[in-house]
Amino acid sequence: MAEFHSKIKTIEWVDNYSKMVDQTLLPYEFKYVNITSGQAMFDAIRTMIVRGAPAIGVAGAHGVVLYAQEIEKENLPREDFINKLLEKADYMATSRPTAVNLMWAVKKQKDVIKNSESDIAGIVQELKQNAIMLENEDIAINKKIGDYGAQVVPKGATILTHCNAGGLATVGYGTALGVVRSAFANDPTIQVFADETRPRQQGARITTLELTMDGIPTTLITDGMCSYFMKKGMIDMVVVGADRIAANGDTANKIGTYTVAIAAKYHNIPFYVAAPLSTIDTSIKTGDEIVIEERSHEEVTHINGKIICSPDVNVINPGFDVTPHELIAGIITEKGILRADYNKSIAEAFR
Repeated sequence: MAEFHSKIKTIEWVDNYSKMVDQTLLPYEFKYVNITSGQAMFDAIRTMIVRGAPAIGVAGAHGVVLYAQEIEKENLPREDFINKLLEKADYMATSRPTAVNLMWAVKKQKDVIKNSESDIAGIVQELKQNAIMLENEDIAINKKIGDYGAQVVPKGATILTHCNAGGLATVGYGTALGVVRSAFANDPTIQVFADETRPRQQGARITTLELTMDGIPTTLITDGMCSYFMKKGMIDMVVVGADRIAANGDTANKIGTYTVAIAAKYHNIPFYVAAPLSTIDTSIKTGDEIVIEERSHEEVTHINGKIICSPDVNVINPGFDVTPHELIAGIITEKGILRADYNKSIAEAFR
């Protein structure tokens, strides 16, 4: 299989700080920012300077290192250092509630802290090494996801995406867009229709930027257009990412994903989810248990800082919805494509 090299590197550990693309500036400016403190990382995750479940996970791991470096300077006894750092790690995990990769990566760092036999300086170094390892693993995992997913992409297919599950949602290759990249490497007739993804426009601002940078043909459509193009036979498959997947396959992703899945089912178009195993939360049985983040009302009421509706209108702004497993043709992971019965295939993937 041909290999695709993306130009995107979203986040990386450099010396004693975390370097990341500021995604709030896209597409107007492609700028890297240096995150040098634990609280700054918490804020970067909360305000979506970094976004996308896998990238948020790596950011959380970096955040624990940043807190460790800060607490190291306080010259506390080793036990006090560990206790304070574990508290800060738990705090970091609360920066966004839906993306399970954040909790997963923070737990990986907490395991390092608890299991280390090193002095304080050694613990800090081990956390740094583990964060860098998680970065490298993410790219390798995404490429495996891409290669497995490419096997189910028809020749010359038009793939519909929702939100951004690309290099900028991960360390550098992408989950849903990793499938696109791997498929395109072998078949340059592949093209993408990208939902704009209201209200934060991740599809318009970020997915289209990524794919055009990589020379992959991309057409932008509004969220309400997918059924129109499906009926006209212009969409061959749907591939989206995920922020959390329950043990039965129910999948939380950016708001509007559920709508796309319903339309795809009606038009007999396969709807795939692409995500690493770290996005699957086997501690919850169904999607009913997934906490849905309620985001700022200004994301809906304002565009470019200007209000677009009556200031007195009521607003509800859930950041995610849950697609029932019955609507999902397959979950593309680094261990292959999981199929229904998802309770069984997901359990087997973790063995």
